[in-house]
Amino acid sequence: MTGFFSRLLKSAFPVDEARVAGAPTSSNRASSFHLNWEIQRTPLSEVRATIEVIEPPTVSMLYFWALQVSFVGPGGRIGGAHIGLQHHPSYPDACAVNWGGYRDGQGELEGSVSALPSALNNINTRTCRWYPNRQYVLRVYRSPDQGWRGSVTDTSTGEETVIRDLWVDADHLASPVVWSEVFAHCDHASAAVRWSGLTGIGLDGTTHDVRSVRLNYQTHQDGGCANTNTSVDQVGFVQRTAVERQSQTGQILTLPN
Repeated sequence: MTGFFSRLLKSAFPVDEARVAGAPTSSNRASSFHLNWEIQRTPLSEVRATIEVIEPPTVSMLYFWALQVSFVGPGGRIGGAHIGLQHHPSYPDACAVNWGGYRDGQGELEGSVSALPSALNNINTRTCRWYPNRQYVLRVYRSPDQGWRGSVTDTSTGEETVIRDLWVDADHLASPVVWSEVFAHCDHASAAVRWSGLTGIGLDGTTHDVRSVRLNYQTHQDGGCANTNTSVDQVGFVQRTAVERQSQTGQILTLPN
């Protein structure tokens, strides 16, 4: 009877093996993991995050590392957008930058045309040379022209490159998060980025330096890889693929003093 009931339970509640090889099975064929900022719930006029590709990808597949924000108006959330670097095989040196988003229930946000070229003529994804082991500040702030501006600053030169403006009539920003979205196979060679300088600026000008993040990983059922991991070092939070997972969804990581 014990064996019978054991088989019955297994058939009723199958246990999936961890996905550590092959392609992600999500709808977009990517595996994602997120760092939700532990930040005071206050309206923000600007958010910033510093990214450094410390172990660049070695396969010709798309990797997207981004800072995401929500746009909020008088009636609540209007939409959201993400700004980040891409390892994109269709772009020169596989380097691109993206700034685009969606209005809730109404499709992609409209915006200005970027001064940056685009290898694929994509309004959101533009050609932009970036280098491994160099820090870049991703920044979202109110545009002096219209809407909300996205830019990337090379900290080695101090040069800020404006990507474009998104035309959304939001009062403020909220719910910042940084993430990695990886289209490579789970068992492709490991790649890693480091996030630091997570900062929100309140509408009153108050600076909020974020030192803790809450982790989230795409589940097996949603197609995610089980061998992605987030750790913390003396500089920031490191997201890495193709390694044993040491930290879990819901866990809070805090930078050392």
